[in-house]
Amino acid sequence: MIKGNRIELRPASKKDFIRQVEWRNDENTARLAAGSYAALYGHVTMEEVEALYDKRVVKERKTENIFAIYIAETNTHIGNCDYRDVNPIARSAEVGISIGVEGERGKGYGTEALQALVQFLFEDLNLQRVQLDTWSGNDAAIRTYQKCGFKIEGRLRRAECVKGVYYDQLIMGCLREDRER
Repeated sequence: MIKGNRIELRPASKKDFIRQVEWRNDENTARLAAGSYAALYGHVTMEEVEALYDKRVVKERKTENIFAIYIAETNTHIGNCDYRDVNPIARSAEVGISIGVEGERGKGYGTEALQALVQFLFEDLNLQRVQLDTWSGNDAAIRTYQKCGFKIEGRLRRAECVKGVYYDQLIMGCLREDRER
């Protein structure tokens, strides 16, 4: 378990993972998490999520780790975060985060969870680089990522289409030394 001040990142159990049925079938949550892929990301069945759990959590545990984000004080599961695509030579990985409970967004839990995850990756796994991608219209997420030390490193122009509007895809990265300053 990875602990922050108000949150805990726990290895995702099947029960935690199954909450994605609710979250991924919510149009707003799917849009924030997946941008133009929301149509593909959302509207899943219980069977699809169970199969995804078996693939991503059970079979790929060595290369991908998914954590459930809990509010420590209330023991409430509010979202998930993960790291994947670990490159042991470059000592890098990709991360993702989603706060699935709409009423818990904007309270700093996502920032705290991402900070705890990135600290774990730098300190415990000895990585030197962490990256993620998002779409340019996801302003709250971009602010969160920047608070955690991520910088915009690349821009794929008009690579995302959300509700008929084109947005840039942003590649953001954080180096170990960015957080040590």
